[in-house]
Amino acid sequence: MTLTTPARRVRVHRAWFVAAVAFVAILGAAGFRATPGVLINPLREEFGWSTGTISLAVSVNLVLYGLMAPFAAALMDRFGMRRVVALALLLVAAGSGLTVWMTASWHLLLLWGVFVGLGTGSMALVFAATLTDRWFVRHRGLVTGLLTAAGATGQLVFLPVLAQLAQGPGWRVASLTVAGSALAVVPFVWWLLRDRPEEVGTTALGADPDAPRTPPAPAANAAVRALTVLRSAARTRPFWYLAGGFAICGASTNGLVGTHFIPAAHDHGMAEPTAAGLLAVIGVFDIVGTVMSGWLSDRIDPRVLLGVYYALRGLSLMVLPALFAATPEPSMLVFIVFYGLDWVATVPPTVALCRSLYGADGPVVFGWVFASHQVGAAVAAVGAGLARDQLGHYDVAWYAAGALCLLAAGMSVAIRHAGKR
Repeated sequence: MTLTTPARRVRVHRAWFVAAVAFVAILGAAGFRATPGVLINPLREEFGWSTGTISLAVSVNLVLYGLMAPFAAALMDRFGMRRVVALALLLVAAGSGLTVWMTASWHLLLLWGVFVGLGTGSMALVFAATLTDRWFVRHRGLVTGLLTAAGATGQLVFLPVLAQLAQGPGWRVASLTVAGSALAVVPFVWWLLRDRPEEVGTTALGADPDAPRTPPAPAANAAVRALTVLRSAARTRPFWYLAGGFAICGASTNGLVGTHFIPAAHDHGMAEPTAAGLLAVIGVFDIVGTVMSGWLSDRIDPRVLLGVYYALRGLSLMVLPALFAATPEPSMLVFIVFYGLDWVATVPPTVALCRSLYGADGPVVFGWVFASHQVGAAVAAVGAGLARDQLGHYDVAWYAAGALCLLAAGMSVAIRHAGKR
């Protein structure tokens, strides 16, 4: 007689399902926020608006996307991630869908600037920080990298499709596509996303089942908590180093490259779908770079990682003006691959530093640091647009961003010597 033992059934921890739906929501939010980058030329041609005027709407979007982050973290503590993310997706759908009826530049400012900015800001990277804090102990850095990659990749991989829609059926079809996509994600968020492991009778992945469970945050006013945490963190030197470096990070990615790479390439004779395709390649390689950065953040001093990332980014931006041509040359492709690997590799080590320095307040502190990221992006977006209007080219913007990245590298390394003071 032969005895056999039944196969052992492997159960996937609920944390991975929560992370999966968060990945989709963050991916979509980033793609929705980045859509104005492919609309600059179509809107300029149809309405006669200047690059500076359109860039102002993008700038408002970026500012609100960032400033909403710390309040979103506090709102998630108060009302739960599921409610906040579902409502944010509905706000994005409304803002994008209503643009098809706009006739004045202030409509763009209100809808893409305010509505979409607030909605996507509620699903920004602070959502990733909150989720990983609650649902993961093991693989926390890796999951942070994955969700960060979703945030950066979403704003790039959708660009070729949206650019084709904007040039073919028209920018209104692109806007309606964004609205429909946002609505499609809402049921999945409501079905799969849960605020804490205790709601489904489990613990965070890798947590000791016998360890005392962290109670939910008290039902405090979200705005009061966000401002209280800011006041406390602002008294410490590392906060300003992190915020300053992240402001430069935003200026050199979302604000400059994400917003103006397509029109800058178009100035040199490159077709807009081709330029959008190059940004999509950045998004593909960003997945590799950001996930690897999350893995490294569990093993290497995050301060060292930040210093290396910013320094390499600054040097690459300084050579970019010489690489533009009517067709993608091998040197431009090398830049695209490298910049993709470095695009938001800064996020996992920044989240790790906020967590290690500020403990339970880490997600809200990261929300404020992320707000500085978007303020820097907004300044770069409108500043580069004005430079293009006045000078007829973007060269000054690329060189300035490169120099600032080198400054950010120095600030990151200085955190090592600052301590929490």
